[in-house]
Amino acid sequence: MTSEYMKAQEEYEENLNTVREGVRQVASRFDADYWLKRDDDGKFPKDYHRAMADAGWLGITMPEEYGGSGLGVTEAAVMMHEVASHGGGMAATSSVHINLFGPHPIVVHGTHEQKQEWIPKLVAGTDQVAFGFTEPDAGLDSTRIRTFAEKVPGGYKVRGQKVWTSTAQVANKIMLLTRTTKYEDAKRPTDGITIFYTDLDRSKIDVQLIPKMGRKAVDSNAIYIEDLFIPDEHRIGEEGKGFSYILHSLNPERVLIAVEAIGIGQDALRRATEYARERVVFGRPIGKNQGIQHPLAEKWMYLEAAYRMAMRAGELYDAGRPCGAEANTAKFLGARAGYDACLQAVFTLGGFGYAKEYHVERLLREVTVTRIAPITEQLILSFIGEKVLDLPRSY
Repeated sequence: MTSEYMKAQEEYEENLNTVREGVRQVASRFDADYWLKRDDDGKFPKDYHRAMADAGWLGITMPEEYGGSGLGVTEAAVMMHEVASHGGGMAATSSVHINLFGPHPIVVHGTHEQKQEWIPKLVAGTDQVAFGFTEPDAGLDSTRIRTFAEKVPGGYKVRGQKVWTSTAQVANKIMLLTRTTKYEDAKRPTDGITIFYTDLDRSKIDVQLIPKMGRKAVDSNAIYIEDLFIPDEHRIGEEGKGFSYILHSLNPERVLIAVEAIGIGQDALRRATEYARERVVFGRPIGKNQGIQHPLAEKWMYLEAAYRMAMRAGELYDAGRPCGAEANTAKFLGARAGYDACLQAVFTLGGFGYAKEYHVERLLREVTVTRIAPITEQLILSFIGEKVLDLPRSY
């Protein structure tokens, strides 16, 4: 290897370590007991969100000219891995994750005026955005959404329903995926879909909380939209081109979900190994028993391998190279490894693993969603079968 290459690698690793240490300084101020309280009371972690905003982390991927840091997926992955590693689970990650690549359509397709107005407020944390994409009858088939934006003078009138809309209880903005051409009238299923970024007007949007298994502090909701007026200037990009706009953020999202699941799994593994070293049964620490030792060692291997795949996907994305297979694989492996590590942590602690004060049962509940969203394991396997192995499309 040339000295120039080695120097570049050293600078790259140093930059990543700077991100890691900077995030750690903020995240470590909010310990597992803080997150246990949020799991009990369900309150959005406003002080955590504010601390991350004040430290500049909400803008890590946003353009510098609008107040962000202009960094890539790799740096964002390091950030979110660290966020996930301090006992907060998906409650911690989701409170800031939504800022990183969710608003990507604005960055890529918004006008200068839109970026100038919207992005600095997202970076500063003064605006919070909910994402109205998923619908009850469409699921992962976004071409089948029914929420419709009818063109009227000066803007659009929107009616429809969304589900699993995160942070709608606390957000003041919403990014909304709609149809402006009905599915049956579009030339292609992906045509006629339009994205808006607008005020979350609660007089026109009814927000109903969905009680759920984990991530209680970051709300999920069903929303019902009736005659919401959205001005023309709140449309992102061209009318009818919205489906292609959301594709830009899919691979980064998979990478971030992967490292978040890995961070949660590593957090649970650390707690399990500490317990195994200290817990004495029959006159010896239980960690001395291979029946305890080997499963924990195996989980460590899977977590490390998944992390390498996630970072590889991030590096490819940042280099402008195809990364669909790597990003999807990272999401699959990361979620599996994180979940398995959390489950093993509960088993290692035995009865205490079932107790809330030891946190691992909460981490298991938190990490489970990464195996389900934003894409299921089955669709990832189908993607790899078709796109990588060149097998016939199965759905």
